[in-house]
Amino acid sequence: MRTVVLIVVLVLLALFALLNTNSLMFPHTISLGFVTYRGLPMGLILLILGTLLTLVFYFWAGISGLRAQADSARLLRDMEQLRVSLDSKEGSRFAQLQTHIDERLNALPAASGTSELGAVNARIDALQRDMNLQLAQLDDYLKRKLG
Repeated sequence: MRTVVLIVVLVLLALFALLNTNSLMFPHTISLGFVTYRGLPMGLILLILGTLLTLVFYFWAGISGLRAQADSARLLRDMEQLRVSLDSKEGSRFAQLQTHIDERLNALPAASGTSELGAVNARIDALQRDMNLQLAQLDDYLKRKLG
């Protein structure tokens, strides 16, 4: 969009210059305070200055856009590193919890009934599969959103 606006402005300036060549080239006396120039085309100087300012602001806006994109990319990389770190910490916590639960279940006396223990183990396995599925879905969602 910025390129189209730049092209339109430059075309309009060129058209203005072509239609008003005599006025732009009319000699004027220009004083800079400490020196005076006679016979300079003031209109042409102002037209060139306007063109240069248009180009400067165009490139300035482009650089600002690039800076914003670089900041966004850096933020996304930081978020991805944070997600990986949190996933690894959460995985170690799940492993600790699984170890603790296994120890507790193994500590139960065998007389309490193996059918109950089997049902509890089956339920734990089902919950673990469900948790792994949800974590995988969350991981896929974050990868899609973060790029």
